[in-house]
Amino acid sequence: METKKRCDWCEKDDLYRAYHDQEWGVPVYDDAVFFEFIILESFQAGLSWYTVLAKRDHFRTAFADFDYTKVAQFDEEKIQELLQNKGIIRNQLKIRAAVANAKAFMEVQKTFGSFSNYIWSFTDGKIIENTPKSTSELLAKTPLSDEISKDLKKRGFKFMGSTVVYAHLQATGIINDHLTSCWKRKS
Repeated sequence: METKKRCDWCEKDDLYRAYHDQEWGVPVYDDAVFFEFIILESFQAGLSWYTVLAKRDHFRTAFADFDYTKVAQFDEEKIQELLQNKGIIRNQLKIRAAVANAKAFMEVQKTFGSFSNYIWSFTDGKIIENTPKSTSELLAKTPLSDEISKDLKKRGFKFMGSTVVYAHLQATGIINDHLTSCWKRKS
């Protein structure tokens, strides 16, 4: 029997535990991974992360393996096809936002050399180490996520409000919000 002490939010099932143990809070520098999380987190807005995580493979197929160069080329026919795809969240505004975000993502890459350079510039390349003792101490947004959200919106991103951005920063390891009792904090 496994006895790892984890952040309590991930103890729902093995899917959540695997996500927590292998991905959440691990620093990301790969633009392809950043884009995948942008797609998933923008669809999560207003829903539970678990809902999106459970549909991740369907999203991967529907959104061309999260290839932003392909998603940026999605036309109206493809958007209408996605609206019929029962494997994903069929929200027209979010589907259209994914296409807009792919285009904006590539513009950020042109300006900064990579999306990674851009997003890490907000913390001077440093991981923000929070020390929450319980899930109740986790924040939904901060002045940093407010600032990044505002800048992303200015650059044409959609469904990237401050709460979504904060989740993005946590997921991609820019912010370490593992509980102080979590084994990932100690690894």
